[in-house]
Amino acid sequence: MPLETPVPATSAAATEPPSRQQRLRSEAAALFPGGVNSPVRAFRAVGLPPLVIERGEGPYVVDADGRRYVDYVGAWGAAILGHAHARVVAAIRAALERGLAFGATHPDEIALASAIRGAMPSIELLRFTSSGTEAAMSALRVARAATGCDLVIAFAGGYHGHSDGLLAEAGSGVAAQGIPGSAGVPAPVAAQTIVLPYGDAEAVDAALHRHAGRVAAVIVEPVAANMGVVEPGGAYLAALRRATDAHGTLLVFDEVITGFRVSRGGAQQRYGVTPDLTVLGKVIGGGMPVGAYGGRRDLMRLVAPVGPVYQAGTLAGHPLAMAAGTATLAELSEERYEALEATAAELEQGLRDAARAAGRAVSLARVGSLLTLHFRAAPPRNAAEAGEVDREAYAGFFGAMLDQGILPPPSPLEAWFVSLAHGPAEVAATIAAARRALAA
Repeated sequence: MPLETPVPATSAAATEPPSRQQRLRSEAAALFPGGVNSPVRAFRAVGLPPLVIERGEGPYVVDADGRRYVDYVGAWGAAILGHAHARVVAAIRAALERGLAFGATHPDEIALASAIRGAMPSIELLRFTSSGTEAAMSALRVARAATGCDLVIAFAGGYHGHSDGLLAEAGSGVAAQGIPGSAGVPAPVAAQTIVLPYGDAEAVDAALHRHAGRVAAVIVEPVAANMGVVEPGGAYLAALRRATDAHGTLLVFDEVITGFRVSRGGAQQRYGVTPDLTVLGKVIGGGMPVGAYGGRRDLMRLVAPVGPVYQAGTLAGHPLAMAAGTATLAELSEERYEALEATAAELEQGLRDAARAAGRAVSLARVGSLLTLHFRAAPPRNAAEAGEVDREAYAGFFGAMLDQGILPPPSPLEAWFVSLAHGPAEVAATIAAARRALAA
């Protein structure tokens, strides 16, 4: 599909009548807080009005005024095949014709669960939810029930959804809003989460000693993707495994982003470290709302109706999400991951060259098809360093890229998501746009 020359998105003349997109923004502002249904969509971190996206096609999204953009948001990672992939659409259409929701077990649940377990052997039993937030919350409930402990260790800059106990010093949209957590979270609930620096295994060991016999779980993004891409490496994850084993604490990998993204078996396969429980989302729904948590059989048998841990959801395992997820995972062969790696590596190198040519002090961090362009001389290693990125410079870069028909994430603290639909033409266009944006 040939690239089109976009109309600049940020320079409409004041004398022109409101565009369709402007009208829709106004209508949304009257209906939703901030005009959006999730904070990062508001584009406040880049100082621009939000886009109203009307449709997606392969590596592109098209806004309500018909402008087309090479998309690196990718439904925040879910669109690993690109938008409206033919086989995924066909699977959803076939499922739709069989009915919407049944409130009962159905074959598509079994098919997707089998595919997940085949890729991640650590997941002996699993339970579907409707979102990653529900999955993370439920996994920690299981951990507390299994250990009889209340405390949880999490890491500054990590994001595990918006349940009360996991919002302190979180990354992603929380950090982009410039707030340390969330109003409305009771202090005793927040106090059950111990927040430590990401990548510091000694701090974890010290906290487990200090709170001996009281920590139910350590929950971690095995590759942080909510403060820009930060790779702690296999040695750190292995150290977490040893420390939790030594203290009778469970290790929970939040692979909502990394699962089926950094490899077919997720980060646990990539780094060879096995968690007790895993949290999944994004890719396993193929663009439909979904979450899942699972792990060792003895732990998951604590979940009702077999055990005493209650968790339920009317729309959990929704047939359309299951069909979309199964169709998506069926496309993800090892050869496809090799192709994804090659595309992402080409984009990374092109962005590095563009920054070097412009003389800009920026750095690139990439793990598989996740990458971030940091306006900082060296890639950050934790949330404190991620907080030092030049947000104003990123906002200027974002606006310049948008005007050239490229849509990076509207926050310097989010990952770019490369999909299998991105090809040489899209990568070349992105690099050329970046050269101009960085030079400016």
